[in-house]
Amino acid sequence: MTTQKIAELVAANEPRLLSRLRELVEIESPSEEKAAVDRANDLVAAWATDLGATVKRHRQKKHGDVLELRFGPARSKRTRILLLGHLDTVWPLGTLAKMPWREADGKIFGPGILDMKSGVIMALEALTALKQLGPEHPGLDRPVTLLLNSDEEIGSPISRPITEKLAHQCSAVFVLEPAQGLAYKTARKGIGNYRLHVQGVASHSGVDFDRGHSAVLEMSRLVQTVSAFTDLGKGLTVNVGTINGGTRSNVVAAECTAEVDVRIVRATDAARVDKLFRSLGVTDKACKLTITGGINRPPMERKPGTIALFKQARKLAAQLGFTLDEASTGGGSDGNFTAALGIPTLDGMGSVGAGAHATHEHILRTHLTERTALLASMLATLD
Repeated sequence: MTTQKIAELVAANEPRLLSRLRELVEIESPSEEKAAVDRANDLVAAWATDLGATVKRHRQKKHGDVLELRFGPARSKRTRILLLGHLDTVWPLGTLAKMPWREADGKIFGPGILDMKSGVIMALEALTALKQLGPEHPGLDRPVTLLLNSDEEIGSPISRPITEKLAHQCSAVFVLEPAQGLAYKTARKGIGNYRLHVQGVASHSGVDFDRGHSAVLEMSRLVQTVSAFTDLGKGLTVNVGTINGGTRSNVVAAECTAEVDVRIVRATDAARVDKLFRSLGVTDKACKLTITGGINRPPMERKPGTIALFKQARKLAAQLGFTLDEASTGGGSDGNFTAALGIPTLDGMGSVGAGAHATHEHILRTHLTERTALLASMLATLD
């Protein structure tokens, strides 16, 4: 059976998987550091070249380059699949000194190991296993593109159009983000960010109190209004995360700014939410309100194409000896973009662990090879 053969190959290659994972984790690659991300790009590109990949670097001036790796035949009767990931992390340079690679109690720790350098290595090992299959098994006879973005953790401002262009060439997208617990992700919320700025009129709070018009007071009213936009029954949440205003306690505040996070379940909610924000106004007419931002990452909705991919993955997981469930999450990924284009997208196909963006970030070693084998089996068997 192809799945069992793949599992054997992946298990035999586990030492290389772990060695390469450590090497990649120990190249720190924060989103804001172009040279650092490009060092990670260089390493992965070298490994991919050894696998026969065609390497294309989408050069960037301020951010790390976007790495496009093409595997398999240039022409094939089988459809192309996009493996989607990123090499940037949230961790600043120097984090390794405080969060070094270490193994303990079946866990492997390190900055960016879960989100999502382990997913990158899993993709390379899955492709290696397919290449190693004998002629009696279907191997890497289908075109596969592995796209590794450099700015996912800061909203994908440069990579989004590249992702969308390549996704249009593919019949399915497999996102290498970590699993949701033990589950693959079949739905993600869309994300919006709004910035509210109130311009008031400053005055001395003791001498000229009545001449002032407080931007802080006006913002407090707006915070109550936008917070009431939340509708848990519809999966809509609005969170005023930060407020910054005023100068001193004895000064009526001239300015105040609030940053607001919005999460939506359905694409149709975007226009409704935006209308709510754009309809906001001030109570104190001496104040002025400016609203910027909007929905910048559409939701990944649970559509029939994604459900079909999950059912195939669940069947293959059973053949490999484990149960696979599906889940939805409030967080976003680059898979939100591809799903919004109508391309079947299955997310959470990377490693199992916990602590993404936290000091205890880790993966569970026991799930690495079985999840890599599942990824390879999906590539091998998907029609």
